[in-house]
Amino acid sequence: MTSYLKSAYNKAFMFFMFCFMITPSSAKAATLGSANLQSSDLVGVSFWVISMALVAATAFFFLEIQRVSPKWKTSLTVSGLVTLVAATHYFYMRDVWVATQSTPTVYRYIDWLITVPLLMVEFYIILSAVTNVPGRVFWKLIIGTLVMLIGGYVGEAGLMAATPAFVIGMVGWAYIIFEIYAGEAGQINASSATPAVQEAFKLMRTIVVVGWAIYPLGYYFGYMTGAPAADSAKTLNVVYNLADFVNKIAFGVIIWKCAVSESDKR
Repeated sequence: MTSYLKSAYNKAFMFFMFCFMITPSSAKAATLGSANLQSSDLVGVSFWVISMALVAATAFFFLEIQRVSPKWKTSLTVSGLVTLVAATHYFYMRDVWVATQSTPTVYRYIDWLITVPLLMVEFYIILSAVTNVPGRVFWKLIIGTLVMLIGGYVGEAGLMAATPAFVIGMVGWAYIIFEIYAGEAGQINASSATPAVQEAFKLMRTIVVVGWAIYPLGYYFGYMTGAPAADSAKTLNVVYNLADFVNKIAFGVIIWKCAVSESDKR
């Protein structure tokens, strides 16, 4: 037990040192960003809350890797990578917002371009740990994810009208939902997965349907209501931040819960 605690302490120390190094620390960032956060800036506060929550979640997932059985380690590692990448981008997004009161669209989509495919890969990873999964399942999930993200980005970046871009993004999301429920991934889970994997898979796909529904709401309120631009930006960022808080951390918690439940039975 002593050696385990020492190892856990060392890993936690190294992780937080890494977070310290990647946090924006230039004088300009300090002057223009977090140092100017006002108590009345609820959007800025939401950026700070989720950035710290993502850091805490990352530390937790990485430390818990030692607790679970080998077949779950990759899944839990990916969960930690998702929250780590997201936390890094939130460090920058919160400073952009506090300094300019403008939506950090580029940073957000760079984050999503990395983290959302990783979340989709989780479905493939947990199934591959217990059964043979064709590589095409992986690519189906990735293609659906890219369609969804590209549709959203071209709309938010002004490269396409908001409504048709929204429709493209929704088509990609619908394709993902089909694949994890009625498609090949869903069929493999129902026929070949262990009870713990089936539970994780079902909870994760519920997140994709219910939790991910928050993102289209943010897009709608941000670009399709005709409200003043400043008000729309505030609503959009609060909703997106809430969605990231729920979905990225919840995905990892689901995997951790199922992994620990099965591992503790050994």
